[in-house]
Amino acid sequence: MNASSLVQKVWNFCHTLRDDGVGYGDYLEQLTYLLFLKLAHEYAQEPYNRQTHIPAGHDWASLRSKTGEPLEAHYLATLHKLGSAPGMLGAIFFKAQNKIQDPAKLSRLVQMIDAENWISLDADTKGDLYEGLLQKNAEDTKSGAGQYFTPRVLIDAIVACVRPESMKTIADPACGTGGFFLGAYQWLTRPGAQLNPRQKAFLRNQTFWGNEIVPGTRRMCLMNLFLHNIGELDGEPSVDRSDALIAEPTRKVDYVLANPPFGKKSSMTITNEEGEEDKDALTYERQDFWETTSNKQLNFLQHIVSLLKVDGQAAVVLPDNVLFEGGAGEKIRRKLLETCDVHTILRLPTGIFYAQGVKANVVFFDNAPKDGRIHTRGVWFYDLRTNQHFTLKTRPLKAEDLQDFIRCYNPADRHLRMATERFKFFSYEDLVARDKASLDLFWLKDNTLDNLDDLPPPDVLQQEIIEHLEAALAAFRDVAAGLPKSVAA
Repeated sequence: MNASSLVQKVWNFCHTLRDDGVGYGDYLEQLTYLLFLKLAHEYAQEPYNRQTHIPAGHDWASLRSKTGEPLEAHYLATLHKLGSAPGMLGAIFFKAQNKIQDPAKLSRLVQMIDAENWISLDADTKGDLYEGLLQKNAEDTKSGAGQYFTPRVLIDAIVACVRPESMKTIADPACGTGGFFLGAYQWLTRPGAQLNPRQKAFLRNQTFWGNEIVPGTRRMCLMNLFLHNIGELDGEPSVDRSDALIAEPTRKVDYVLANPPFGKKSSMTITNEEGEEDKDALTYERQDFWETTSNKQLNFLQHIVSLLKVDGQAAVVLPDNVLFEGGAGEKIRRKLLETCDVHTILRLPTGIFYAQGVKANVVFFDNAPKDGRIHTRGVWFYDLRTNQHFTLKTRPLKAEDLQDFIRCYNPADRHLRMATERFKFFSYEDLVARDKASLDLFWLKDNTLDNLDDLPPPDVLQQEIIEHLEAALAAFRDVAAGLPKSVAA
């Protein structure tokens, strides 16, 4: 069975569960638990004979031997037991709960997973299956899962430009479900890339390092990596369940590929004795940061610079406000241009993210020695936004839409570039002379402003209007969150 039909088969069962109030995210979480146990069971058999460290009586064989209410009770006990285990096992089952209340449907799900021989599927098929499910989950906009999902075609284009090398480390401090890790993995294992045993071992156990603060999302990330043969069943997970911004990094890496969470303010929710919730702005005091700010993206940008080795490279998806915001934003931009080589910015079109109304960019930069010299000579901008119209459903971003950018980027030697209509160079001197050292640059004429014939189709136009309104609402909410609370008399 190929990956797409397998995704459909596994996903079709979700529609049955939806009638019981089991959402996409909950279903995917239960699949994660059961798939992991089934795979561990298969690896424990001939010819693998792996020591899986799953306690006897709480393994796959013990589950599939039961049905109905005994299965439900045993499944609950198994989740609780495995959640206290060390290593990747405990990480995947951390605070695991059973969300399938109908024992008969739980039995059907176990039988469906048991019917497949998952190890016989290659890593690509298993990975495509799980990524297909993650994408379907992200498309369910009500769940909010889309905030953890970066379009795969964008990830692939970024990786094709950076071209990560074998035996080097890759980090993502807000890794979500692991999209950037898998994009880099596919690049490193592409046809023609001959890896020796030492390189394969490094790729499996030492290449990828990340943080994901949301337990359920981290669980899906670990499962996603495991299905691609990254990590060991009995090893420590390479994705920490922690806020990457809290402390200086303990490990320096060669590459950072990331799409930090959107939303301007870092905050923490505090519940008082009466059970009322309030959100306080969270400011990170770090000696390695250039500026102290509660702006989440600016903090992630500073953290990523700290993560990189002296010759490390980064490609980071950042919202427009990072390019033009004053105050701490301006100071951080100036320091970034001085201390790193910021060489390329891709202006992304709207309508490509599940978080509505987002205007974002990919900023490519290399770290540099702290020698007091200015390391950015100038920045090449590629405008993929002006006169470009995309939506998630009717006109999604495709790989071919990014091919011209990859050609212009010239990954073989980025120092040999040619300007085009959409690709333009601005010198360091010109950039820092702009008001607030703004990197929010456009030069193409927007044809839709004066030519009705160039207007996008009505459904695309309607979606763009909705996205602009939602972006404005999000901005108003940020302002409102920053206002002092009124005190009742």
